[in-house]
Parts: sequence; structure tokens; C-alpha cells
Amino acid sequence: MIKHKLNGIKTGIFCLSIVVLSSVSVFAQKEVTIDANSKGEKFDHYWSKMVGAGRANEGLRAGWLEQLQQVQENCGFQYVRFHGLFHDDMFPIVEERGKLSYNWQYIDDLFDRMLDLNVKPFVELAFFPSSIAAKDSKTQFWWKANITPKEDSFEKFHDLVKAFTQHCVDRYGIDEVLTWYFEVWNEPNLYPFFWDGTKSQYFELYKQSVTAVRSVDNRLKVGGPSTSNFVPDTRFDGETTDNEVSEAVFNSKDINSLKWHGVWIEDFLKYCKKENLPVDFVSTHPYPTDYAFNPETGKGKGLTRYVHSVKDDLEWLKNTIAKSDFPNVELHLTEWHTSPSSRDAMHDRLPAAAYIVKSNLDCIGLTNSLALWTFTDIFEEKGGASSIFHGGFGMINFQGLVKPSYHAYRMLHQLGDEKLYKDDYLFVSKKSTNGNIVALAYNYPEEYENAVPSGANKRETGTSKKLNFTLTGLKADASFKIEILDKDHGNIHNFWEEIGKPEPPTREEIKVMKAYANTMKTEYIQADKNGNVTINRSIDPWSLVLINQIN
Repeated sequence: MIKHKLNGIKTGIFCLSIVVLSSVSVFAQKEVTIDANSKGEKFDHYWSKMVGAGRANEGLRAGWLEQLQQVQENCGFQYVRFHGLFHDDMFPIVEERGKLSYNWQYIDDLFDRMLDLNVKPFVELAFFPSSIAAKDSKTQFWWKANITPKEDSFEKFHDLVKAFTQHCVDRYGIDEVLTWYFEVWNEPNLYPFFWDGTKSQYFELYKQSVTAVRSVDNRLKVGGPSTSNFVPDTRFDGETTDNEVSEAVFNSKDINSLKWHGVWIEDFLKYCKKENLPVDFVSTHPYPTDYAFNPETGKGKGLTRYVHSVKDDLEWLKNTIAKSDFPNVELHLTEWHTSPSSRDAMHDRLPAAAYIVKSNLDCIGLTNSLALWTFTDIFEEKGGASSIFHGGFGMINFQGLVKPSYHAYRMLHQLGDEKLYKDDYLFVSKKSTNGNIVALAYNYPEEYENAVPSGANKRETGTSKKLNFTLTGLKADASFKIEILDKDHGNIHNFWEEIGKPEPPTREEIKVMKAYANTMKTEYIQADKNGNVTINRSIDPWSLVLINQIN
């Protein structure tokens, strides 16, 4: 069976310009004509700015580094953010002969390798080493991150951050470190999950951290508050979480009609103004859910918002910052995905790719980054998983098999830097360097727009969309490569099911699966002698179509 499947992969390249409609129900697009010579609107590839990973120690593994190199080269990621930089397994503080001293060897090894791969650290200053945390500190994750401060934790954390920052400057040079970002903690509003303290105590931690970083060089970039997903109530208004307030959300007939807002953002900015503290960027995590944990089976079940929620949240955030005392700060969404569950089957499936593309294209101009959490399933918040496909956050699974979400970012990365046209499912761009046209079309079926896909439902049904547009002003006989990601091409989870769900796969099976996962349905078309080409086809539900000028 494996050899038969591999032969099918090798024959997946076609030279067609007409495709038969694959669904009876088709949403028709109006015919569009786009002049390739027209002046485009500049836009930023903010989706390639940053990507997430689990924790620092995982970055010392060969597989993690290989996958980071792959996503940097093919998706263009410039920064990676992860937890646990100061966790005990990175040994930032060691005890020898009864004396504590700083130790940067593990961090140096990680940062050296990242920089060699052209990826910079987006430094999350967390969590507490045991020597700084409370003696009976609460912990989070399988690897037991310390989250409880004691009376002298803030002063000791200040000293740790200052020494670490100075070391980075000494090792990598100030010009390099000035390009980095320093973010204080992770989701401190989620009491007592990531911060076993009060809001005021977190603000004090920010004060100590930003003072420490800026004492090394006043130009270094520091920000926060790195809070969790948006909410429609006041549960986070006090010093610690009041979960009883949120019960009303569960009784709402339409959660999308509620007024959602960011967490701690306004209070954080007011505090920094009052204390005269610098803020170089604001960070938060706009997951399209309510409760940050277990949106499939736990308290957050059924509280998944509609597909436009990320745009709504970013517009709220941009407007809020514009009205604050820090109107010019950068905005970095340092975690984001279809859901914040590391066991959400949708992370492995095709619909996640359509959601990623739609959300990123809809939010152009609203943020400096929107970081997918995460690039790899080499990720152990809950420990190891029993299946090679377990709904992990990663764009690439543990065995190195790329998921549809990887192709979403790979295709976004290939876009030009000038927008020529955009509608609900077509984005046409031009590269200012050579004038080549790159278009990306996708089908997020209208039947599903009131919910972000989650769970094990493949969602392979839905209304197809008719893509019909003409490019003019091209050079005669200009050639285009068309790549199609759909349920039968590049959709590795379906293929894994077809070959019997090997668990774990053999080395030969992994080779075949890697070939399948990386193979799109491919076609080539040419403009006519007048420099015109028409793209007239249907797009199946959840599919992506990349149209890339190659000469």
C-alpha cells in the first residue's frame, strides 16, 4: 500500500488550465480584472515576524532546531518566543559550595544556534528559578514552571534580568540585542495558572524587569503584559480572577454579540504612565475562544467565537492603544491559534490552514506580529503525547511531518509586498523587486463563519467558491505555477488515516508521509501574447490556491 501511495504522489503534477467544478453548490465570485502594472499598496508580512515554541530547553534538541531551520527558510520567521528561559532545566542559577552564581551556558547554546539559523529570540522573561520562587511555589505544566513569588523575588528577579541582559550585550553586541524584544512573563492574568500572585504584584514585576533591562541600555525594547485571550466580562478587573462573573457568558445565546475586550491592557498602560515606566510594545494573546483551557471538553466548551473575532480584537486593541498615553508602541500578539488547547484535533487538519490565511489577510495593518503558537509538536506542556497526531499546536509534528498550517504560512510568505486586490477570498499582490504577481485564494466556507474550526470533525463539506479573475499588463507568455492544498493534497492527517494510522510509523512510512505532506496539486499556465491570463476555477471547501508568477 505504501509504494502504491508513493506512486500516486509522484504523479500529482498536471498542466491544466481548466478545472471541473467539484461541488454542486458553488458561491460565485464576480469577474475581476486586475492590471499587473498598476501601483500597489505597500503592506508588511507581519505573519512572518514571529512564531512560538514550547520552552527553552526543547530548543536544545536536534529535531527542534531542524524544524526551526525549515520554517525559517520556507515561512520566513524572524523571531521565536518560548517559555521557561529561566526555568531550572536551563540552569540560569547554580549552587556550588553553598554559593549561588549565574550560569548562561544553556541559554548561550540555544541563542547561538538560533542566530546561526537567522532567527532572533523574542525573549520571554519567565519563569522563576527555584532559588527565586517561593519555597512552596505552585507550578504549571508537566515540567513544573515556578509561578509563585516570595517577598524578595522581585528584587532577585531584577538582578537576574539585569545580569542576563548585560551578558547578552557582552556576548552578541549591543547592535544585535537592540533588535530583540524583552517580554515580561506569560499570561499573568490567569491566576493561579501562570502567575500565583495579584495584578499589582505583576505590575511590580514589570517595573523591576523593565528597570533591569533598561539599566543595561536605555534603548532596549521591553513590553507586556502578555495577557491571555479577550473576554466579554469583568472577571479580570480585580487583583485576582473572579470566575463567578463569567458564568453569564455560558448562558448567552450568541457570544459573538457580546462586547469583548483585552485583559489588563488599559490598567497596565495607566500603571506605566503613573510610574513613568517605558513601554515599547504591548502584547496579548487573541485566541478565538473564551476560557483559555480545554475549549473542547472543559469549562470553555462551546465558547468558540466566530471567524472575524481576531480582527475585532485587533481593532479594539489598536484603538485602545491609540487613545492611551503610549499611542506609538508596537503591538505584538505573541500567541495565537485556532484554539489554546494542545489537544485540539483541528490543529492537525485542513481547516486550520484556511483560518490562518483568512485571519492574517484580514488583519493587515492592525498589528506588528501575530505569532502562531507553535511551529513544532516538540512541545511538552502536558508531557509527551500517545499519538503522532494528537492535536498539538505545531505546524510540524514530532516526526517532521508538515501539517496544512505549515503550508498556510509557506504560501503567505511567498506573497509580494504590494497589494493589488483583495476580496473575501482572493488576495493579489506584486513583488516590488521584480514586478512578479503572486495571488493567494482560499475557501473558508460561508456555512462556518460563525465559528472557528475545532475538534475532530474534518469539515470537508461546504460550499465551493468560484474563482474568476483576469490579470492584464503581463509580459507575453508569462508563466505561472499554481499550487493547491486541499483534502487530497498536502493534507497529511487524511493520508495517515488512509494508510492505517501507523503508530508509530516505520522509517520507510515516514519517508512516504513526508513526501505526501510536501506535495501540492500543481499546475502551470501561461499568459497569452497580449499579456493576459484568466483564472477560472472552483475552490473546494477549506482549500488554498497559490498562483505564483515564475517568469
